[in-house]
Amino acid sequence: MNNEKEDWALEQDLKYNRLTAFKLFAMTSSMVISVDELAPFGKTGATALFYLLIAGIAWFIPITQMAGEMASIDGWEKGGIFTWVKGSLGDKMGWTAMFYQWIHITVGMDTMMYVIIGALSIAFGTPWFNTTPIVRFILMMIILWGATAIQVIGIRKIGRIAEWLFILGIALPVILLIISFFVYLAQGHPVHMVINWHTIVPHQLNGTTLVAFVPFMLAFCGGEASAPHVKNLDHPKSYSKVMLALAATAICFDLLGSMAIGMTVPKSEIQNSTGFVYTYGKLLTSIGLPGDLLQKIVGVMLACGIIGELGNWIAGPNQGMYEAAKEGYMPKFFAKTTKHGVPIRIMILQSAIVTISALLITFTSGADADFAFNVSLAATTAQYLMVYMIMLIAYMVLKKKHEDYHRMYYMSKNPKLSIAIAILALIITVVAFFVTFVPAQGTAAGLRGIYVWTLIGMCAIVSILPLVLYHWHEKWQKQ
Repeated sequence: MNNEKEDWALEQDLKYNRLTAFKLFAMTSSMVISVDELAPFGKTGATALFYLLIAGIAWFIPITQMAGEMASIDGWEKGGIFTWVKGSLGDKMGWTAMFYQWIHITVGMDTMMYVIIGALSIAFGTPWFNTTPIVRFILMMIILWGATAIQVIGIRKIGRIAEWLFILGIALPVILLIISFFVYLAQGHPVHMVINWHTIVPHQLNGTTLVAFVPFMLAFCGGEASAPHVKNLDHPKSYSKVMLALAATAICFDLLGSMAIGMTVPKSEIQNSTGFVYTYGKLLTSIGLPGDLLQKIVGVMLACGIIGELGNWIAGPNQGMYEAAKEGYMPKFFAKTTKHGVPIRIMILQSAIVTISALLITFTSGADADFAFNVSLAATTAQYLMVYMIMLIAYMVLKKKHEDYHRMYYMSKNPKLSIAIAILALIITVVAFFVTFVPAQGTAAGLRGIYVWTLIGMCAIVSILPLVLYHWHEKWQKQ
């Protein structure tokens, strides 16, 4: 009888959670490739080219390849970063890394929702969506809890939805933006950015240039978040190829998308939460198309695409937290799933934390939508970089002490080269982490203190919580 139940459970898991390589690419792409940061990139100017290449080549590609190597180790295919760090640095650090990864997105979801609301405010001609705190918060709650509720249908169906929302809401609008940008250039319209050696490479290393670099790090965060789904791939060995394709696609999308915004719209007119959709209207009107109408359509498409991204961020890291809950790092109450294997209790907990962070940031910022966007962006970046610091150290320990572990994929067969690459990525990560606490350019003087202390408070709470929870894990393991 037990064997029949186990066979049925396995059949259900395969039915609802099996993924093709493209489906995993779509799910992960909607976590990494986003338009959230394109407006800030375009605002940065020509140096965006330099920052994207540094962040993409020296940081993102190594990170995804390290994730691919660790995910391919025998016995490490479940739990993602929790399992990887645990295998190299022990239980406490594995749990801490998993918790950081899980909770960082609570603020990151706020950033996504601000862009969704900004897009809808233009699409429907309702700017008060974006400038009235209570309206903004109500809309955020509808989006958040709606995306949480839909998770009950299972990973396989979420993956299918993610494919379409990514294609229609993110990939297609960005591709059309880039095509329109080339038409704009071909017609000889003026450009608002000069691209040459002097403008691309920052010639001074100071607070302004370093702060400008931080959003480019966040643009490439998340490539490893879908690693817990590697067990669901039809061919697990294709994971590393999916990650490499993702890296190349992300760099190209961000490079061309940010240039399309920065070169066609004056810097003073670019707003972080609405810049992408605003650029569409202005750009399409310039090349002789009905920009006002098309930007409304694009606004709705973009909102749908980011909602799909939001849904995947609810699904991805929560799979790792579920594995941790089963091992007693959280109360056993959270080690329960639906019949489709969805850890809905953990997802509800996460969405409750998102609600609290949204309440804090939205009403602190008042009518200043860009301040709310900048705070949530910086807090998301700082908390996620804490994950990567631990992950990179764990990878170096793996290459130093456990090269004998069998794995299907290697970033490099030379352990010393692998460690050197990881050290470079770690240096970039540490510098970027401390820079996130410097207020973004354009922050009002009266809000700079709130900006810094909000970030410090969030990072302090996040640092302490996993250690407090770990203190009780022996009791929970016995339950």
